[in-house]
Amino acid sequence: MAENEALDIVVLAGGISHERDISLRTGRRVADGLQSLGHRVTVLEPDAALLGYLRESRPDVVWPALHGSSGEDGSLRALLELAGVPFVGSTTDAARLAWSKPAAKTIVSRAGVATPESVTLPKETFRELGANSVLETVLSAFEVPLVVKPAHGGSAQGVTVVTTAGELPRAMVDAYTYADVALIERKVEGVEVSVAVLDTGDGPIALPPVEIEPLEGAYTFDARYNAGETRFYVPARLEPDVLEAVAAAATAAHSALGLRHLSRVDLIVDANGVPWFLEANVLPGLTETSIMPQAIAASGRDLGDVYATLAAAAIADS
Repeated sequence: MAENEALDIVVLAGGISHERDISLRTGRRVADGLQSLGHRVTVLEPDAALLGYLRESRPDVVWPALHGSSGEDGSLRALLELAGVPFVGSTTDAARLAWSKPAAKTIVSRAGVATPESVTLPKETFRELGANSVLETVLSAFEVPLVVKPAHGGSAQGVTVVTTAGELPRAMVDAYTYADVALIERKVEGVEVSVAVLDTGDGPIALPPVEIEPLEGAYTFDARYNAGETRFYVPARLEPDVLEAVAAAATAAHSALGLRHLSRVDLIVDANGVPWFLEANVLPGLTETSIMPQAIAASGRDLGDVYATLAAAAIADS
């Protein structure tokens, strides 16, 4: 591929997940960035005609901008791999590992990155062993505050910060609304940071960590995607050595999970400056309020140039 050659790129956006609207916004922003450099971009919804279209049209590369299970659990990527279509982002196996928050925590912990103590509970556990018995056992082992979240998914949907024992049952119900498996995790108090990672063949590079300060309470779905509900600081307001530790933790998590091209790693930095891994996202949001575009801009890079570089990396890796 010649440098600056215009590419035929298909951006997949929308879908039927709980994060459909965010996916459409991400897809549109990616398309705008690529078109600004002269690339030919088609934005498509995933449907029964998609795979046939890709086989016939043979685009140079596909950019999956599908948030939620369809775009992030590895299933779509597996079909693209079978079809021989280059695509931006992590491979099927890596996406599957990152999609499972409990699995990702285990793998990243083995790589030496701290992650909060947790327990993973399928919904069936409550049916088999009794809700009261299960919750009593959890509360005997963990002190509040806790964080309850679906074992899969993003955008903070189904996530609850539990501050009293009486809040735990409802938090479990909310998590099970989005997944059949829930993760209960010790809440680490500290500074919430998110690190965008770029990886186009020469190893992962951590962009300036973004500090997240919701104006009211937790970093909820609304706080993520409604302008003015969260303050962001880029780079995070941390000492230089702590910023280095955060970047090292993010790239270590990215590498341990086998991710490629781009990811976003979410962490909490405690009062001692220790970064704690929470989760990794193989398809970071790229909306006007998302973390990764802010980090890209803070690094001095142009959004369109970065998106085009990722597209070229996907072709090179195919």
